[in-house]
Amino acid sequence: MQFNRKHLLGLEELSSDEIRMILDTAVPFKEISERQIKKVPVLRGKTIVNLFFEPSTRTRISFEFAEKRLSADTVNVNVSTSSVSKGETLVDMARNLEAMKIDMVVIRHAASGAPAFLAQRIDSNVINAGDGWHEHPTQGLLDMLTIRDHFGKLDGLKVAIVGDVIHSRVARSNIWGLQKMGAQVGVCGPPTLVPASLKELGVKIYSRIEDVLSEVDVVNVLRIQLERMHSNMFPSLGEYNRLYGISTARLEAAGRDVLILHPGPMNRGVEIDSDVADGEHQVILEQVTNGVAVRMAVLFLLAGGKQAGAAEATEMRGE
Repeated sequence: MQFNRKHLLGLEELSSDEIRMILDTAVPFKEISERQIKKVPVLRGKTIVNLFFEPSTRTRISFEFAEKRLSADTVNVNVSTSSVSKGETLVDMARNLEAMKIDMVVIRHAASGAPAFLAQRIDSNVINAGDGWHEHPTQGLLDMLTIRDHFGKLDGLKVAIVGDVIHSRVARSNIWGLQKMGAQVGVCGPPTLVPASLKELGVKIYSRIEDVLSEVDVVNVLRIQLERMHSNMFPSLGEYNRLYGISTARLEAAGRDVLILHPGPMNRGVEIDSDVADGEHQVILEQVTNGVAVRMAVLFLLAGGKQAGAAEATEMRGE
């Protein structure tokens, strides 16, 4: 089965079949990272440019790992020392890079819609690595893969997104992706951080974290993004932790085996306590591992690769 999109700009535009194709393609790629030689030649000869206009650790590095494990040539542009600092526009920068015969651009940008804007103006494939408050599609995909790994399905599960929803591109990609795959999605946090308009998308809004933990199968805990807040949106970090923080005591009181995700970076002692972040309920490092496989799958499919059947999956594993 062929993936017929040129770009990955968000999960809102993908069908459930397209999401499933990416997740299924990521599965055989997971094993490659366990090999002694972590490399396959499927993108040999392709040149991929990573343009990160915002700070990143997990996303930037996992994209670079994914590219190298697929044998692509990778170029990381240091935006702070590039000609952007001299006033060069995003499009002019990308067109100059295209003149050097690149194939793909992975971009993170503070402006919502920047990847789509770029995709309309250059010939290379464009992958959104996070744009403003809009979407973070590969994070949404790796979250779904992690959940599916543990439950064997997404359809029918109850998933809650807790924390700073209003500023979170991760929340938006999770909402779009999970609902398309048949999951029931809820959100919880201070009213100032949870848009009431999400009800129109069929999202359940919880006011108490205790109600969330007593009902759902999965909690995806979001970081409080203080850098995006221009005014106080809740009394204090301590007050936030008291009302909405995920703690062992709250999990034990709920009496349910709730799976805990977090996209990182974590504010320990704020949205999640350390004993939970390092405890038996969480799958945070599994998310990081799955991130490389999901990004390998996205790069592979956008480059024209087909969803791996049994024969292709065996070949990828080197069997």
